[in-house]
Amino acid sequence: MTASLPMYDTGTTRSANDRLWALIRKHLGRGPLELDRETDPHDTWDAPDLILSQTCGLPYRSELHGRVALVGTPDYGVRGCPPGYYKSYFVVRKGDPRRDLASFAGATLARNDVRSQSGWAAVEGHVSENGFGFSFAGNTIDTGGHARSAQAVHAGQADIASLDAVTWTLIKREMPMAKELRVLASTRPTPGLPFITSKGADTQTMFEAITRAIQELNARDRARLLLKGLVAIPASTYLAEPLPPA
Repeated sequence: MTASLPMYDTGTTRSANDRLWALIRKHLGRGPLELDRETDPHDTWDAPDLILSQTCGLPYRSELHGRVALVGTPDYGVRGCPPGYYKSYFVVRKGDPRRDLASFAGATLARNDVRSQSGWAAVEGHVSENGFGFSFAGNTIDTGGHARSAQAVHAGQADIASLDAVTWTLIKREMPMAKELRVLASTRPTPGLPFITSKGADTQTMFEAITRAIQELNARDRARLLLKGLVAIPASTYLAEPLPPA
């Protein structure tokens, strides 16, 4: 059996995630003692013995939805978003004179991964839906993580990055260099990062176990995780979001 909570597992949230998992496991009555932090999440999500993990909306709708079961979506209370939804912030250097996204045509975008909803799909969706008339395709560097994308912008290796709202809050909490960055614009809300389990598993029991675990988690840990609760967003809502260019 394997379980992981890889998406917001940082220096200030790791211990809280461990305690959250211990409570989930208690209410579920099964599962590994510890979260898996060694396996590539993309491999974990496809594991036949998967108990619980958290994935990104883009891999879920482009690859996983027919191979895993959707459990529910954590609500991080993102301002301006419905429960369970989030958005991306376009982040640039404070000293960059450009004041609107249209001015970044031809600029270099730091993205965490081509498989990322917040770092890539939301970007291309935003420029397309708002009629900017350009794409960042062909002008990207892949960093492997949102924090690294922020660092790339800060260091001048890229001009702009798209960071999901929850991660941006954690970056501001943990990384002093965030004070030298600013938010240029934000995308529309999209469904947040869902919890998944193996196909055929009892998702209702899992949903209830996670809900009870969040309720029992101490206030300090909930604040560390920015976690408000768990909501049910239909798979069809995730699948309705457009796919970015390859």
